[in-house]
Amino acid sequence: MKKNMSIHSTKNSAFLINSFRDKNTILALAEKIVIESKKLPHDLYMMEVCGGHTHTLMKYGLTKLLPKNIHCIHGPGCPVCIMPKNRINQAYEIAMQKDVILLTLGDMLKVPGSKGSLQHARSLGAEIGFLYSPLQAIEIAQKNPNKKVVYFAIGFETTTPMTAALLQKAIELKINNLFFHINHVLVPPPLYAILDSKDTKVNSLIAPSHVSVITGSKIYEPIFEKYQIPIVVSGFEPVDMMQSILMLVQQVANNTPKLEIQYSRVVNTNGNLKAQKLVKTFMETREEFQWRGLGNIPYSALRLKKEFAKYDAEIIFDSILSKENIQDNRACRCGDILRGIAKPLDCKVFGKSCTPQNPLGSCMVSSEGACAAYYKYGYTN
Repeated sequence: MKKNMSIHSTKNSAFLINSFRDKNTILALAEKIVIESKKLPHDLYMMEVCGGHTHTLMKYGLTKLLPKNIHCIHGPGCPVCIMPKNRINQAYEIAMQKDVILLTLGDMLKVPGSKGSLQHARSLGAEIGFLYSPLQAIEIAQKNPNKKVVYFAIGFETTTPMTAALLQKAIELKINNLFFHINHVLVPPPLYAILDSKDTKVNSLIAPSHVSVITGSKIYEPIFEKYQIPIVVSGFEPVDMMQSILMLVQQVANNTPKLEIQYSRVVNTNGNLKAQKLVKTFMETREEFQWRGLGNIPYSALRLKKEFAKYDAEIIFDSILSKENIQDNRACRCGDILRGIAKPLDCKVFGKSCTPQNPLGSCMVSSEGACAAYYKYGYTN
């Protein structure tokens, strides 16, 4: 009976996913977008904030279905891409210390710092591992009681609760050799920086839904109130994205800008209150944080609270950590891409000296990076 229920559940899941990738539905939405776009008073410059949305656009060729007065602008919602070199350098410096095991997510290994990538540090003998789940760090720390295990934590509001849960578990189990280098960043602050910039053309936003599952759509309310631009919280499947684009077009065409939730099957206004409480228990907002391409942005990232200082790798290893802000490779336009003023094809080194095998910038490294999406799906000219 349980086996049959499992098979039935798998079939239902496959049907559900396929329905959000249905060719006819996508084309029908595209046709409606074309019709509605004729009513637009001006061109629509949509920023899809999240790198996951960028990959959906590229993978399914959705940009080719849009009329010429609708433009997709890629945003800074890739946690690996926005990580500045000084933070990569700090991870590198910690990893090279004696009796240290550095743990992080897989994409971080290839991101170049000025001293080299973490992959390079590993080739020199540093103990560096990548995790599928942050909670794996507990087992590694328990198996290596004589070593300092450092979790280099990255991600937006989506992954922050897992880091908080990891620290909570470490405290409960009285694990004293697990430390945290916190690089969790927040979605709204860079959007203010982009929308306030004189260079931007962005006049509407496709907001990331996985972040909104945790935070709720309420985090975008102040942005809407200030700029009065259409904002739609979108799912990641191609039908989700086409529906979200249609919603933006209709808002502008009817002169009714608002904050809407397309991904209503998962996202609500208030989000996951339990997860939010867990994060607030252990973390607080930093005064500022450097973003690749965007510079220092006030109150845009988190850190551990002072009462958890004995777990804070930035305090434990403070004497060896470089603090200087380091400029990116001048040939790489990753920073401009993250700010939404350039696309991968505008970069002279894209697909030439900069490839996934030999990345010059983080946008080519990350599985959510815009350059990686263009390269992977054949957008090379």
